[in-house]
Parts: sequence; C-alpha cells; structure tokens
Amino acid sequence: MLSIEITAPGGPEVLRAVERPTPEPGPGDVLVRVHGAGVNRPDILQRIGRYAPPPGISDIPGLEIAGTVAAVGSEVTRWHEGDTVCALVAGGGYAEYCIAPAPQCLPVPDGVTRIAAAALPETFFTVWTNLFQRGRLSNGESVLIHGGSSGIGTTAIQLACAFGATVYATAGSDKKCAACERLGAIAINYRSDDFVRVLHDATSGRGVDVVLDMVGGDYLQRNIDSLAMHGRLLQIGLLGSARAEINLSPLMQKRLTITGSTLRTRSVEEKGAIARELEAQVWPLLAAGKVAPVVDRVLPLAAAAEAHRLLEAGDVIGKVVLSNDAG
Repeated sequence: MLSIEITAPGGPEVLRAVERPTPEPGPGDVLVRVHGAGVNRPDILQRIGRYAPPPGISDIPGLEIAGTVAAVGSEVTRWHEGDTVCALVAGGGYAEYCIAPAPQCLPVPDGVTRIAAAALPETFFTVWTNLFQRGRLSNGESVLIHGGSSGIGTTAIQLACAFGATVYATAGSDKKCAACERLGAIAINYRSDDFVRVLHDATSGRGVDVVLDMVGGDYLQRNIDSLAMHGRLLQIGLLGSARAEINLSPLMQKRLTITGSTLRTRSVEEKGAIARELEAQVWPLLAAGKVAPVVDRVLPLAAAAEAHRLLEAGDVIGKVVLSNDAG
C-alpha cells in the first residue's frame, strides 16, 4: 500500500511516500480502506520528533480516517466488510489502508461525505471529552475558545452553540474572526484586542464559565482572569509554552478548576466510551446538518508535506484532509 513515512525528525520535506505491506487486523480490529485522512497539529509534533506514537502503534502519522471496511478481526461483531466508517486511530492514518480498534469506529453520519467524515474523529473526540465531559459545559453558560478558526476551534464553537452556550472565540485575523462568527461565535482578534478586557466588558465583569485553551504559557494567567466564579479552564495544548508563573489568589477566590488532558495514549475502552457518547449525542446533529466539519481544502495523500506546510503557516481555517483515489 502507499503510505507516508517520516524519514527523520524535521520539516515537512521529511515526509516521504513509500510502499509498505498492508497491515492485518487483530482480533478486535477493523482494517479500513482509507478514503480520507485528517491532518492535525499532533501529526506535526510527531514529524519534528516531539510526539512519538505509543508502543506498538504504527510510526505512520495520521490520527483520523474515513473509508470502507476491508476486513474485520475475529472478535468484531458490529462492523462488516463494505461498511462506511470513520475512526480515531493512534497512528497509521496517512496510508491507503489503516488498522482501527473496532470500538473507536463510528458510522459516517447521513449526509456527510467520506472526505468530510475524515475531519471528524480527532477534533470531535477531543472537544467532547474536554468541553462536555471534563468541562461540564451546559445550556446557558458561556465559553471562551482559543484558536477559534482551527479544526478544534471550529468544532468547539459549533458544539457549544448547539448545546446552548454563549461562545466567544479568539483568532488572529479579520478573515478568521469572520469564519468564527459565521459558526455562531462572538469573535475577538487577539492581535488587535485584549481578550481579557473584551470579556470583562462583554460580561459586565463576570467572566466566562469555561475556557478551552491550546496555547498555555502566558495565556494561563489571562485565562484565570477571564473566568467567572466556579469557572473551569481546560488545557488541551501548549502552542505557546509548557511553563507559566501565575498568581494563585484568583484561583482560590473564584474557586476555579484547572484541568488538562491528552487523547492519543488513552485506552481503547476509554476512547470507545467517548465514541458511543458522540454517536448518541452528536451524530444526530451532524445528520441533521446542525453541525458540520469545516474542511479548508483536500489534497492527495502524496501531498502530505504541503498539507503540513499550510497548517504550520496558519493558512488553514478548519481542517486539511488527505485523499486517496482508492476510496
């Protein structure tokens, strides 16, 4: 099969198209003939040598796929050859065929193409487990979403709006702010405005109930300052820095909760539980067209390096998907 390997840690040019043996599914696995594979920032971290795949996982990058079931393991009962699925995987997505644990597979929602479905799993799993499971965002609350025009951001805005929250989102250009606003957010251009001040004015000094942050670093204190009483800060990335110095007084005075999480190293059982909640709570919204993945552009699998360049340059709103002609 055609696949994309990382020849050495480095820039996008280290991604190379090669032929590799088609993998065989284990007893609890599904072999998917990949039509589309989503491109995500963790793929970039893996490429530069900062996010190795868990033990036993393919070194081929790619954390989400959509396609057709080509074969199933001996213990798989739900999925059958020919089914159309999308799946969260811990690696191996940039290829013509990919192994996915059966519990991490989901049906492609009605009305969603396989290319669009390839942009679902990584962001929807991440947003659901953080914003709703850990952050307990509920109807009538307010949330600040950093990186609102990213894959995570566009997903979080839509889901938060769908579940009745007031949504604020930061983005780095007027074009990206406009994209956030089309999805239902009140956008803040962080290059020209201080989001702490904007939120203070917009909420009459109260702050927001939840902050979803992928920046870290000096955003930590500013996020704390932006939270309301009993607010929750959800740390899901460290694009800025992993270290910060903060004033703990408002943390105590406002009785705040700061939590963080990663997804890739969780067990199949944990990821399967998230999948079942998504299927019950979110997949009907996708089928009804109330929520949709935002796909900026589609490139052929062999153009994985270009996809990484685009993502690193900040030229993407939503997701980039790699497509296989074999889909």
